[in-house]
Amino acid sequence: MAGMGKRMRPHTLTTPKPLIPIAGKAMVQRIVEDITKVCDEKVEEIAFVVGRFGKEAEENLVKVAESLGAKGSIFYQDQPLGTAHAIMCAKECVTGKVVVAFADTLFKADFKMDSSEEGIIWVQKVDDPKPFGVVKLDANNVITDFVEKPQEFVSDLAIIGIYYFKDGDYLRRELQYLLDNDIKEKGEYQLTNALENMKAKGTKFTPGKVTEWLDCGNKDATVYTNQRILEFIKDSGIVSNTHTNTSSKIIEPCFIGENVVLTNSVVGPHVSVGNGTVIENSIVKNCIIQTNSKIKNAELSNSMIGNFSEFTGKSSDASVGDYSTIR
Repeated sequence: MAGMGKRMRPHTLTTPKPLIPIAGKAMVQRIVEDITKVCDEKVEEIAFVVGRFGKEAEENLVKVAESLGAKGSIFYQDQPLGTAHAIMCAKECVTGKVVVAFADTLFKADFKMDSSEEGIIWVQKVDDPKPFGVVKLDANNVITDFVEKPQEFVSDLAIIGIYYFKDGDYLRRELQYLLDNDIKEKGEYQLTNALENMKAKGTKFTPGKVTEWLDCGNKDATVYTNQRILEFIKDSGIVSNTHTNTSSKIIEPCFIGENVVLTNSVVGPHVSVGNGTVIENSIVKNCIIQTNSKIKNAELSNSMIGNFSEFTGKSSDASVGDYSTIR
């Protein structure tokens, strides 16, 4: 999770992308919670490979791990040298049974992972596989090929960025081989090269299929992901009882944080409002509004508003960073 999140700017100028909240929880927190749920054994340690996010962000990540009964560890990737390099930044943790996940992959799954398998690569069927890495399967549901961004159809099973390895030490050796021999694809060390080598040596990789795969690559995708997550959790009570509601209507599902103030407004459906935000005389739907912001005399949809910002006006496509004023 060390990338700069350029496609999510201006929001990632002040907040690392994996810490942007989706329905009230940081993106990365939702990822590790969901992975922990599907693991069939206790997760002992969660290693976060980050950029230089700062002490407060790192402490929050450790707390996320500890809330799940795991040790939290922080490692740094200071150069964007690819997925294999990123994993090896935390190489001391790549031992025993290991799950590797990229930090902008949210999903819905209704299964328990079988940790007796040699390796599992989680996939989802997509309409257009051209932008993705995909896998091909044989008659026994074993992966035979990894194909990166196929321009001609070979498979519609896209790799979503979550992997399980029964033998982490073996994975580490294969990744180290790439680094030692300077084996790169498009200037970076790629996990898929190690997967190919392991497959060629007889490792059987099987697909793990999710029921829904959600991307947080840009603003529109993140707003849509917020909508879907709110639908998933709508029965779990996500409107804070500390908010103040004066002549306002909440159309659920919504996430309403602590000490939110709603006045003469309609909020929802599919809106997440962070702690301390004030919404007055406004109509807001299908939006993410972060903490301590003010929305006044506005109509907002399909938008993201950052922390400590003010918005007045009408928009169906606003993307406003932290500490900004739009009138």
